[in-house]
Amino acid sequence: MTESGDGREVFVKQGHAPGATAAEVAGLRWLAAAGTVPIPAVRSHDRDRLVIDRVPDGRPSAPAAERFGRGLAGLHAAGAPAFGAPPPDGPAEAFIGRAPMANNPADDWASWYASDRVLPYVRLAVDAGTFGPAEAAVFERACARIPASPEPPARLHGDLWNGNVLWDGREAWLIDPAAHGGHRETDLAMLHLFGCPHLDRVLAAYDEAAPLAGGWRDRIGLHQLFPLLVHTVLFGQSYADQALAAARSF
Repeated sequence: MTESGDGREVFVKQGHAPGATAAEVAGLRWLAAAGTVPIPAVRSHDRDRLVIDRVPDGRPSAPAAERFGRGLAGLHAAGAPAFGAPPPDGPAEAFIGRAPMANNPADDWASWYASDRVLPYVRLAVDAGTFGPAEAAVFERACARIPASPEPPARLHGDLWNGNVLWDGREAWLIDPAAHGGHRETDLAMLHLFGCPHLDRVLAAYDEAAPLAGGWRDRIGLHQLFPLLVHTVLFGQSYADQALAAARSF
């Protein structure tokens, strides 16, 4: 954290890999363009470094959570050209955290989610020795059962865990996106997985602004496969067990 030339506090973030900063800048600007949820402004960037406005410190509140739920519904409704579409000017080879994430546009959510958001991380976990062939087969069977969805591509934050939701006392701000076109239930499933203050208020306001499809709670485990497998690749066995349990239950 430092101070800019005009006296405003900014946050400086170093990129961890080639293309990571470009992907984050494109994602922040794409989310901000929807005008629905507060996003820190990008002040400057180069190949390896990003400078954004600092979000003021504050505490979560029920009214802020309700505004966040409505704003998140609006963000998703802003849409994307396709499932897997990267933000404008964003690289196809992007990241979620420090894990690679390919953005390959597709028209069908079920097959894209299997091929681009589940199975690549299963293969990485197999290569690392975390999963064996029997465990990989569990995920393959789960992918064969992914139901078709009539939902249009949503504009996703993509890495919507609690640490990427900052509260200033009045609003919830979003940082560190892995933005792409996807299913809106995936963002909501990640909020469920890692917790969010006043989550019931967030979801109620979201559902009021943009009613969710029937049975969405039954699909939470399906949508959590993506973040659980990413965390398996990054952090190992504890998340591997959760991912396997989610696949088996689905």
